[in-house]
Amino acid sequence: MDRSKDPSAPPEILDPAAVERVRQHPLDDTMAVRLAETFKALADPTRVRILHALSHAELCVGDLATMLEMTESAVSHQLRLLRSLRVVRARRDGKQVYYALDDEHVTRLFQLSLEHLGHE
Repeated sequence: MDRSKDPSAPPEILDPAAVERVRQHPLDDTMAVRLAETFKALADPTRVRILHALSHAELCVGDLATMLEMTESAVSHQLRLLRSLRVVRARRDGKQVYYALDDEHVTRLFQLSLEHLGHE
């Protein structure tokens, strides 16, 4: 249909093969929301600093708070959010809780993001 005559008509597909390839790999709504929430969480400079620190070592809240010049309560709040999104994980050792990046996927995502910004 001609869009100049009917602006509500769907646009003409210029590359049907490409459109079909994309349609073969749909992203369901739940996954789209979870992915957006993860990237939204990573859009905060404080959380990025926490991830940067944890990309180098497993650390407790107190050590993170000292390094970031924040209160333990503020760091704990950020870690709680990052844990809920499975970006960081916690390990208890006696009374102390240590935090690390959740897995190799998170580590690679963080490293690739740094590399991407470094090659401008």
